[in-house]
Amino acid sequence: MTLQAFLLLGAALFAVGLYGALSQQSIVMVMMGLELMINGLVVAGAAFWFFVAPSTADGQVLVLVAITVMALEMAMGFAVVTALFRARDADLTDQAGDLKG
Repeated sequence: MTLQAFLLLGAALFAVGLYGALSQQSIVMVMMGLELMINGLVVAGAAFWFFVAPSTADGQVLVLVAITVMALEMAMGFAVVTALFRARDADLTDQAGDLKG
């Protein structure tokens, strides 16, 4: 596979995630769209690493750090959504919008 194919895959993942994040009202679905967007960035970053400098481990470390941060972000996000649902029975973005304070 070529670099262009991997970049096209990354762009497609990012576009699907962007559409999912902007078109959904459920907080969980918005978070899933954000997850797809980050996955697209990780695929593009890993492709650049593989085709530009495959002999160094810098790209591998960057991809591992990005995946770790992504997992932590999603765990914290789901914890906040679970707490919000238990406290206010809010599962849509419109219902959670009144939390400004």
